[in-house]
Amino acid sequence: MTRSMGEASGKRVDGRGFDEHRPVTITRGYSRFAEGSVLVEFGDTRVLCTASVEERVPLFMRGGGKGWVTAEYSMLPRSTETRTPRDSVRGGVSGRSHEIQRLIGRSLRAGTILELLGERTIWVDCDVLQADGGTRTAAITGGFVALADALRWLYAREVIDTIPLKCFVAAISVGKVDGAIVADLSYVEDSRAEVDFNIVMSEFGDFIEVQGTAEGDPYSRRELLEMIDLAEKGITSMITLQKSSLKLLEEEERALVVARDRFCERQQA
Repeated sequence: MTRSMGEASGKRVDGRGFDEHRPVTITRGYSRFAEGSVLVEFGDTRVLCTASVEERVPLFMRGGGKGWVTAEYSMLPRSTETRTPRDSVRGGVSGRSHEIQRLIGRSLRAGTILELLGERTIWVDCDVLQADGGTRTAAITGGFVALADALRWLYAREVIDTIPLKCFVAAISVGKVDGAIVADLSYVEDSRAEVDFNIVMSEFGDFIEVQGTAEGDPYSRRELLEMIDLAEKGITSMITLQKSSLKLLEEEERALVVARDRFCERQQA
């Protein structure tokens, strides 16, 4: 039987309430060379996200007038308690890393107006410096800010005439641990979770991706809806932090509105 937040007593291992995410810090401009860079921290999870502009698109997109956003994800060998060999040593990208970087790419493209980017690619590289659960959700949340800064970089240099962001995008994990529905699982919680979800949403409350599984017994519809509610609350908080971190100028805010207006016009045409 699941304990709801109101019925459950006590706190989690780290002292948080069941509906609270870990302290989140977004440090922009962390890397000297990238057009956009962020160190994002979800508690003890730390991910370096860099956004790099490349003046070409994949072969299958050439001549179409659209841009592309894609991602790569990796973990430093000692980002975990015991050393993990690099993918290059193991002969290629692991299945887990491949799945996560595809998730990050899909999520970031959902927030970008590719038609207004021009035929160029933005690579968002997410490198886990320290892992304590939620690395993929931290990578999406921080990667979006790095992406936004790369778009601002292009706009400031008049390479593009808008900031083509359709919506802000963030992510969080939710799950069921020791019978309680909780938000933003640490590694200790994730390792013993009965249910584990990763949810990606837009600033308008739309779902971009929902990944979830029961590790043992099935979960109920009520539990699912409670997890979704927790995710929405946490993601709303994350997006507020993203906007506060970016500190868009008035001119940039106008460029964002222009991009969204153009996107809506194209959708209606």
